[in-house]
Amino acid sequence: MPTALDPRTAKLLPWVVAIAFFMQSLDGTILNTALPAMARDLAEDPLRMQSVVIAYMLTVALLIPASGWIADRFGTKRVFFSAIALFSLGSLACAISSSLTVLVCSRVLQGLGGALMLPVGRLVVLRAYPRSELVRILGFVTIPGLLGPLLGPTLGGWMVEYLSWHWIFLINLPVGLLGCWAVWTIVPDLRGSSRTHFDTLGFLMFGAAMVLITIAMEGLGELHLPHLRVMLLLFGGMACLAAYWVRAAHDPEPLFSPTLFRTRTFAVGILGNLFARLGSGALPFLVPLLLQVALGYSPAQAGMSMIPLAASAMLAKSVARPLIERFGYRVVLTTNTLALGVMLASLGLVTPDTPYIVLLVQLGIMGAVNSLQFTAMNTVTLIDLDDANASSGNSLLSVVAQLSLSLGVACAGALLGGFTTEADTNVLQAFHLTFLTIGIMAMLAAAIFVQLSNRDGKKDSSNAVRPEPEIEA
Repeated sequence: MPTALDPRTAKLLPWVVAIAFFMQSLDGTILNTALPAMARDLAEDPLRMQSVVIAYMLTVALLIPASGWIADRFGTKRVFFSAIALFSLGSLACAISSSLTVLVCSRVLQGLGGALMLPVGRLVVLRAYPRSELVRILGFVTIPGLLGPLLGPTLGGWMVEYLSWHWIFLINLPVGLLGCWAVWTIVPDLRGSSRTHFDTLGFLMFGAAMVLITIAMEGLGELHLPHLRVMLLLFGGMACLAAYWVRAAHDPEPLFSPTLFRTRTFAVGILGNLFARLGSGALPFLVPLLLQVALGYSPAQAGMSMIPLAASAMLAKSVARPLIERFGYRVVLTTNTLALGVMLASLGLVTPDTPYIVLLVQLGIMGAVNSLQFTAMNTVTLIDLDDANASSGNSLLSVVAQLSLSLGVACAGALLGGFTTEADTNVLQAFHLTFLTIGIMAMLAAAIFVQLSNRDGKKDSSNAVRPEPEIEA
């Protein structure tokens, strides 16, 4: 049952949650444009800065499964306040970092807060408002989340060029202070009706698998680990993952139940998310590097060049529902996945002689295709789940989305580093080969979506496209 709110709290609460959504989405996009400048200041190779991105994404992925239990255990008010405070403290630590190692550790601290901000914010809305108000309230609080990718690259590029990269983190401090004050004075302390069980051992197994597999991918790129260690890390991660699913099959209250995969649309959607995002997840990381490192753009110009990508992504959301209702998930996802791969590979054709307007058109089409892909993948994953499995399924989708994005960045970094070290390959050629490879990887995911039937996702045609989780960034 929703909690009865006084009129003032009911009016102001969505604004508080919107602040958290804006902080999270802005931080997810403002950083990429600043990576070359950060690398120069920290005496690092700009092509090997992916750990700064991965550390945050992986931390968020690790803690998302525990967010609901933490909120029930300590209350939404205290957890939401702590999340914003940790995120702000991590931002300050990032701004004063003097080495890449310190910066990565600071990003982990940021991730501890970021992992709780969005899930707990959505939980507050779910528990505070009647179901009839959810679409309206969630639509309102997610608007700032859509503005973040639009403003982030441009704002980040401007700050790097005219101020310094430290300001991309310092800008979070006043917003964080406002958010902490607002949470403490407005957000009610909501808890679950009963104490829930948390699968601690399953959480540790699942988390260990994610960490080991990601480090193995990083070992091929930035960390330069011997192939034997990479194989051992990868084997260890797969073993932890296998052990988790074997245990979950017999646990009455597992972290994620294997029975979720009995729903075909969920199984196809989760696997499709994992592999399709390996390509598209590297896009915000690779494009600013391509523009600045290989093509010589200034940070401000590189940031401005990302506007078509974000703007077309927002516009594409309005056509997602009609397309899916007209053609169905199978056709839309199979076709769009192939188009996504082609567009990613097409960035391998960009050279210093490419007309600027052609590049902007490419990025605009890419943003629209990418947005349609996320919308269709997320909704087909959840649409056929019953109410009993919806929460667990949504949580697993959020984890897989964050994990695949971090693996995509790690994979792109490994490819870029590998192609760069080849004797006959210059930096621009390395980018070309990297985009070609991740484009092919993305296209292969179409083989997963073609397993859908033409009727999948149409059990409730009046609600063909549900509001999707806010996990695109």
